[in-house]
Amino acid sequence: MEPIGDVNILLLGLLTTVWVRNYRKFRTSLLAGLVAFGAVMLAENVVALYFFFSMKMLYSGDPTVQQAVLVLRILQFVAVAFLTWVTVK
Repeated sequence: MEPIGDVNILLLGLLTTVWVRNYRKFRTSLLAGLVAFGAVMLAENVVALYFFFSMKMLYSGDPTVQQAVLVLRILQFVAVAFLTWVTVK
């Protein structure tokens, strides 16, 4: 389940790097907001991955909870993948 979290971290790292580089060049508030968005989402994914591997109780042993978390991670991956595609393009 959590390899999706690894991919999200990779994509968010790429996005944030692109946005920081663009912010340094253009200095717009939109890019500052994108940098902040990327940093917060990156932090959330790193913390979630840490808790997944260090404290499995966070995700409960209930299969329904595990499936719900998987669906949320997949939706987040799809959203971040579209955002990465649009940003890099």
